Amino acid sequence: MNKSLTPEDIKKYNRKIWKILFGGLFFFAFFILLIGLGLFGDIPSFRTIENPKSNEATEVLSEDGKVLGTYFVKNRSTVNYNQISPNVINALIATEDIRFKDHSGIDFKRTFTIFAYALMGKKQGGSTITQQLALNLFSDEGRQKNFFKRLIQKFQEWIIAVKLERNYTKEEIITMYLNTVDFGNQAYGIKSAARIYYNTTPDKLTIPQAAVLVGIQKGITRYSPTRNPERALNRRNTVMALMTKAEYLTQDDFDSYKEEPLNLHFTAANTNDGIAPYFRSVLKSEVKKILEERNITKNEVPYDLDRDGLKITTTINYDMQVYAEQAQKEYMQVLQQQFSKSWKGRNAFKGMQMQIDQGKKRSDRYKALKLEGKTDEEIETDFNTPTNLSLFTWKGNIDTLMKPIDSVKYYKLLLRNAMMAMDPKTGYIKAWVGGINFEHFKYDQVKMGSRQVGSTAKPFTYAVAIENGYSPCFTVPNEPVTISNPGSPDWTPRSSGTIPGPITLQKALAYSQNYIAAYLMKQVGPEAVVAEIKKMGISSDVPVVPSICLGSFDASIYDMVGAYSVFANKGAWVEPTYILKIEDKNGVVLYDSKPIVKLAMNEEVAYIMTRMLRGVVTGGTGARLSYKYGLNTPIGGKTGTTQNNSDGWFMGITPDLVAGVWTGCEDRAFHFTSTRDGEGANSALPIFAGFMKRVYANPKLKISKADFEVPKNGVSIVYDCNQYQQEEQTVSEADKKLGF
Repeated sequence: MNKSLTPEDIKKYNRKIWKILFGGLFFFAFFILLIGLGLFGDIPSFRTIENPKSNEATEVLSEDGKVLGTYFVKNRSTVNYNQISPNVINALIATEDIRFKDHSGIDFKRTFTIFAYALMGKKQGGSTITQQLALNLFSDEGRQKNFFKRLIQKFQEWIIAVKLERNYTKEEIITMYLNTVDFGNQAYGIKSAARIYYNTTPDKLTIPQAAVLVGIQKGITRYSPTRNPERALNRRNTVMALMTKAEYLTQDDFDSYKEEPLNLHFTAANTNDGIAPYFRSVLKSEVKKILEERNITKNEVPYDLDRDGLKITTTINYDMQVYAEQAQKEYMQVLQQQFSKSWKGRNAFKGMQMQIDQGKKRSDRYKALKLEGKTDEEIETDFNTPTNLSLFTWKGNIDTLMKPIDSVKYYKLLLRNAMMAMDPKTGYIKAWVGGINFEHFKYDQVKMGSRQVGSTAKPFTYAVAIENGYSPCFTVPNEPVTISNPGSPDWTPRSSGTIPGPITLQKALAYSQNYIAAYLMKQVGPEAVVAEIKKMGISSDVPVVPSICLGSFDASIYDMVGAYSVFANKGAWVEPTYILKIEDKNGVVLYDSKPIVKLAMNEEVAYIMTRMLRGVVTGGTGARLSYKYGLNTPIGGKTGTTQNNSDGWFMGITPDLVAGVWTGCEDRAFHFTSTRDGEGANSALPIFAGFMKRVYANPKLKISKADFEVPKNGVSIVYDCNQYQQEEQTVSEADKKLGF
């Protein structure tokens, strides 16, 4: 028989209960204190909270702020709160944390309901948006699987969440959350997710789109719209139903939206995404060099372009870059067909074993086999054994069964092409196409590569001649010239397509006559021409020999465009520039550019050269710009074709834009079989034409169609040869009447 409890017993039991309760609370508080002190793992300091870590992609921007591409380990780019659609904010709050605006980092009401749900066999997440942000920012290992470790981690999240709430506004917290979460498919943050899944920006996301992206957070793989579209659709509708319940969405709108398909515009993310991949590759190396040479660091730690979220604003014009890439792709398909047709029925590889062996040894396959320790015999066997390969074609990549050695031969007969355009007054590069396909051919041909320039070098000799008193109307017999070359045999140029009889310098340049260029070289000397070439910014080796008047030296498109800009810019050379500024992720400017400007030639001489280069287009080797492509604006230019048609060039100048185009095979040993197809007028000029037609058609670019400006002090050199000849004829007739 139990004794009844006395009042004293009740008091004793109450004291024990209170002791246990207070003891438990004390133990819990002490436990939290130990966690806060970092006994169970580091807790971020106030300074760390102020500067949370995030592997953030560096963005490469065009001059008008459009994203050209990114450098990243995790493809994450940040946005501000006002750059995120309210649809995303509402969907997130309705789905993940309905009391987000009311709690201080921990939603205790929701936390305690977890236990009730657990008793009913249901699961419910207890983490607020702030706690999830804490986990994203400060846990390298992600959510722990071990129960005890997860329990410790949960309490750490509480502490960090409270610190976050004390240091940031609700808008800042939800923005940080959306900038850090993983949306799958290499999309980290809402900006990348909007671009990858819907090809849009976060501020333009619709309610269904926002619901899809928020829905992914319940399970990146399970609810992936690319891997599991049906589940993603159902999850989207669940998110919209929660938005309706939270009164962010009307029932009628929900009923309408839930019938819509996913409507993805998916673009997989990789570092090659975006336009201007060759440019971005060169830019990355240049930015690293600038930061290193100038000792620009982040708290004495070098910046990491793949992680530190820099913003690099470039001089590239987004539209012009697109036009350059379109012009290349459009014409190179046609030109490749011409090239392949010219070799049909012929053996292009006769006597070319050395080039084939070189190509094999340059290949990634050869290098990988060498690293595996394969012998030369084993490598030879591998290259002669058919295997599955992915080949580049102008109609897209194709998968085929082929011997690797045959793929080497295939690529040897694949034409390459590159182009650059810049503003001659500022030096700002507007378009940069370094090759035909960055995925397959990484080598940049704009700045990193040099090729023989051919007749595009002739204007340099003509400019020196004009400086020395010659006029474009000066007449010279078009016949062979021999120039003594100290220490070497005398040099006599060869010529094809020679115009018989005496001709003016203007006509000689227009029709690219070799004998006249050699005649001028004999008059002015190679030393003067080399000096001029160097003043015009050509950085490659230019030997002091007579043959440079015909372009026997190599130069990059980058340097050649800079040099031709001297003609368009009244004699001033402006260093080709492609970086405007570099900022850290907080908008602090780390570097801005100041182009170098040097006077390379007299303004009057530069103007005369623009007239002579215009003559190339109005009635010379560049005439197809007008009669075939309809470009009748004031454009000057020069075609260039090297020996055996190995390289085709076109350099074009306007008052606002100068561009250079090169076409040829990887090895000069492989080339067009005829000058008709291989000359610069056919292999390079059409790409310039396609580019300029697109540029002129866009009035927003404000590229003037006006002529080159006449020097303020006038022109003393006679350059209108028709008028000159009329005056000469008038004087001659007057002399006859006077009996002279």
